[in-house]
Amino acid sequence: MNKIAIIGGTGLENFNLSKDAEKITIETPFGMPSSELQTGSYNGMGIVHLARHGKDHSIPSSRVNYRANLYALKQLECTHILSTSACGSLREEICPGEFIVFDQFIDFSKLRVSTFYEDNQPGEYRYTPMASPFSDDLRDDLIEAAVTLGLTIHTKGTVITIDGPRFSTRAESNLYKAWGADIVNMTTAPEVILANELQIPIAVVALCTDYDSWRTDINPPTTTDIRDIIESNSDKFLELIKIALSKI
Repeated sequence: MNKIAIIGGTGLENFNLSKDAEKITIETPFGMPSSELQTGSYNGMGIVHLARHGKDHSIPSSRVNYRANLYALKQLECTHILSTSACGSLREEICPGEFIVFDQFIDFSKLRVSTFYEDNQPGEYRYTPMASPFSDDLRDDLIEAAVTLGLTIHTKGTVITIDGPRFSTRAESNLYKAWGADIVNMTTAPEVILANELQIPIAVVALCTDYDSWRTDINPPTTTDIRDIIESNSDKFLELIKIALSKI
């Protein structure tokens, strides 16, 4: 039976999908994950929910124990991962309030361990292919779910992950645009890297909350602006995940 992990990002720390939900505290060789894991079932499918930043959003992006989070999902035998995120747009056509499903990433984080394989045995080779880091099947499920709901969904995009928690300077934002990034967030790397090392298919759907810092004709985003747009779209996000689950 499939067991789907849902990683809830900012504003999406609580997913009440299962009537038989059970909270599990689990320890991994890499420490404790960000939160208790909530397990249960949905439409005959196993569900595991993990709040990336903790249930009270007390863990900033640069302090998330990504290795513990992903390894805990492996210990619970999750077969797929649907990850959620907020992001800033680096393109005029990707507007706040719209959704996007990533197909590529650029890892510009500097403070995180991005592998489980820090120690090799003599003569051992551990290289993980990363040309296509996101599962096409899961991406299609998320896109179809958004279309079913009538949501504006961008079907591909390159995300650049920065450490945060600060926002980009205007110079940085323009640099990311020049590199070919479409959106910026603070969590996809190393999360997707670690999922690939564990051979768990993963896809990320993100809510665009702002235009990052590159535009000069509008005010730069504030925490309040971002929180408001996340809260106003949380029900849509939940319905999107529900429909995507029915397609897996």
